[in-house]
Amino acid sequence: MNVENAQRFDGKYAPNSTATFYGNVVITQGTMKVTGDKAVVHFDGDQNVDHVLITGAPAHIQEMDDSGNLMLGHASQLDYDNNSGIAVLTGHAFIQQKGRGEAHGDKLTYNTQTSEMTGVSGGDGRVQMTFIPKPKPKPAAAKGSTQPTMTSTAAPTSANPPAGTPAHAGSAATPQGQH
Repeated sequence: MNVENAQRFDGKYAPNSTATFYGNVVITQGTMKVTGDKAVVHFDGDQNVDHVLITGAPAHIQEMDDSGNLMLGHASQLDYDNNSGIAVLTGHAFIQQKGRGEAHGDKLTYNTQTSEMTGVSGGDGRVQMTFIPKPKPKPAAAKGSTQPTMTSTAAPTSANPPAGTPAHAGSAATPQGQH
C-alpha cells in the first residue's frame, strides 16, 4: 500500500498501531486507488496494513478488476479491509461498475476480488440499482468469406455467370472483379 499524497500525518508504523493522514489523501495498491480528506491506516501485530478508514466529502475508490472492468465508488466513509479485499461504503454510497451497472444506498459492500456487491438502505428504505445489458455480438460473416456477397432477384447460374466471372466459379456469386 502506497500513500502517494497527504498534507500531513501523525502516528507510527508499529505493531497494532495507526497512522492518520490528512488533506487530499491518495492511497494506491495495485490497480486500486482511494482518495479522501482523511485516512486512518490500521496496522496488525506484524505491522501489515489491516484496514484503512477513509472519510471525505466524499471519499472515493476506484479499482480495475481482473477482467479489465473499472469500478468507481464514493461515500461519506470508506472502510477497506486489506486482508479480505472488502470495501464498505457508508453514507450516500454509490458504486458504478463500468459497462455493467450502478448501485446507490446508505451502505454498499464491494468485494474487490470477485466484484460481488451487497447493499442496504436506511432513511428512505431504498437501494437503487441500474443494470446495463451486455452488448449483443455482431453477426459473424460466413466462415471463410471475407468478401461481400451479391444479392439479386435473378441469381446467375453456373451456365450463365456474370460478365468477368470464370465459369468454374460455381454457384457462389461474388461481385464482379473480385475472386
